[in-house]
Amino acid sequence: MSTTWDLLFKGARVYDGAGGASVVEDVAIAGGRVAARGADLPEDRAARVLDARGLWLMPGLVDVHTHYDLEVELAPALSESLRHGTTTVVMSNCSLGLAFGNQRHTGSDPIVDCFARVENIPKPVLAAAGDVATWTRSSEYLEHLGGLALGPNVVTMIPHSMLRIEVMGLEAAITRDPTPSELERMCDLLEQGMREGYAGFSTDALPFHYLANDPNRKIKIPTQHAGYAELKALTAVVRRHDRVWQTTPPKDNPLASFRNFLLSSGRLHGRPLKVTAVAALDVVPNRMLFRLGRLVATIINSSFFRGRFHLQALAARFKVWSDGPITPLAEEVPVLRELNEFDLEQRAERTALVADAGWQRRFRAWWTEGRTPFTIAWLRRLIRYEDTQFTRQLADMVFDQAPVPQWTDETFEEVYSRLLAFQGGDAGVARSDVERDVLAAFPAGADEAGFLIHLLQTFDTDLTWWCVSANEDEATVKRILMDERFLPGFSDAGAHITNMAFYDANLRALRHAQADGDAAVGRMVHRLTAQPCDLFGVDAGSLAEGATADVVVVDPTALRAYESEAHVQRVHREVFDHAQLVNRSDGVVRWVVVGGRMAWDEQGATAALGRDRLGRCLTAGGAGGAVASGVPDLAVAK
Repeated sequence: MSTTWDLLFKGARVYDGAGGASVVEDVAIAGGRVAARGADLPEDRAARVLDARGLWLMPGLVDVHTHYDLEVELAPALSESLRHGTTTVVMSNCSLGLAFGNQRHTGSDPIVDCFARVENIPKPVLAAAGDVATWTRSSEYLEHLGGLALGPNVVTMIPHSMLRIEVMGLEAAITRDPTPSELERMCDLLEQGMREGYAGFSTDALPFHYLANDPNRKIKIPTQHAGYAELKALTAVVRRHDRVWQTTPPKDNPLASFRNFLLSSGRLHGRPLKVTAVAALDVVPNRMLFRLGRLVATIINSSFFRGRFHLQALAARFKVWSDGPITPLAEEVPVLRELNEFDLEQRAERTALVADAGWQRRFRAWWTEGRTPFTIAWLRRLIRYEDTQFTRQLADMVFDQAPVPQWTDETFEEVYSRLLAFQGGDAGVARSDVERDVLAAFPAGADEAGFLIHLLQTFDTDLTWWCVSANEDEATVKRILMDERFLPGFSDAGAHITNMAFYDANLRALRHAQADGDAAVGRMVHRLTAQPCDLFGVDAGSLAEGATADVVVVDPTALRAYESEAHVQRVHREVFDHAQLVNRSDGVVRWVVVGGRMAWDEQGATAALGRDRLGRCLTAGGAGGAVASGVPDLAVAK
């Protein structure tokens, strides 16, 4: 019999994404599609037969929150996500993206200005991506994405900050409300984007997202300057097309957050608006935020309000690395934000600021706030209802790369305790000549604030450290993941390249479900595949015969033994010409197929990945979109 299938997986435990239990069967792929499923499919019909006995086979996993808009221009394989089984990524989150090109025609450089501090991406990388972003229309961007040698599929949205800049120019977008004609023009451009097939619209209201270029380093990104009337008008366009509004809340204003989220209500607005918001995180210094988010989701999705509101969930402890003072956590603390206003290479300027007596007074006041008993600040700290995610506990801060090798993996509290002993006369506490010299250089009588000031002033970014600022333990992570009010799949991939490593977040979610058995795994596969694809209205996440063959095969034994945090590495990425934190789940994901072609196998990336167009630019709502991999008519949701 002549060959009719390109690939045949034999004997896999198949989770089809529909949410049910698994079934052991064969899966055949031909012409980029799932060609057949069933028991004992004939091997002689396949060009390549893969023994999948004892392995899980499922649709490719979906990451609902990435910032790959820049990386996809320079390294479209997006291999750091794909290697972990993610075959569809949603970009243009948090109001930032490239739908209108580099927008340098306004006399500014919005890509660098908006992305650099919000997403902690080096400015040279942003500038390089801007150089190739020469299109000017949203339709041209979709065509451009469809022509890239994509690894995974990409889903994009109209970003609000860039929409404001396109209509108003950067300076006006950060200083005033739009005129009626400008708001009408924004609605028209958003309407056009929805008709072209953009999956949604993204905004951002987190109160610590600032611009990165002079003279605007103390000014927030454009979306932050929009009022409720503007959001209501724009989301009305999104609602009309049944697309997604991705947003982040004004977290310091619960009433404003609730009012914004009520835009999801079908009862109040005639038709539900699909909303996906960042994020369901149990913040260590503020446990109230998570409880409020869970309550809001329950209320808005109730039969009374009839909303479609989803908080995104991270399948991991929120472990954040910091390069000395450079950390996204610092942006919400005014005295630390002053240090983040400098570019990464402006070490001398940062050091001079830390040495300034006025800055040190402001830092000390912040660090010691709430430590005086029986004050309001003390009570808020006691009940864990503070305003920031930044921990002010030395025991929570851990050295990663340190000037003293013995400090690695020690807490700041352990080192500070040794410093106190050393300054108290116990010179023997120093475990090496290097540590003795470093401890001797600290100012006499250093308290906790003085200890930190000296570290920052002396070592700047030569010192890296981490803390867990949310989802403190794995039991909390699992409880959030299994809650149907939340949407797993969030990773922030493509951003915060030296601060976070959640590229394997979908695998972590599967591992949590694995502990509860086959039915739980089936539900989690649904939540990582078909559910987000349905939400965004794109054609992926299915193993039905005739569906595009985006497939991942996982070794459950390796998954059970996988400890993600032990497999975080710092590597040099050429695309950034910079170090990056990444995950390595080698052996967990056996094969990854995108558009019917093998992208990743037991040897790693295949020759096709990065060379050929495997993934597609997925569009929504029946609009025409780019098609890749020879798979016709599958770029849109039917």
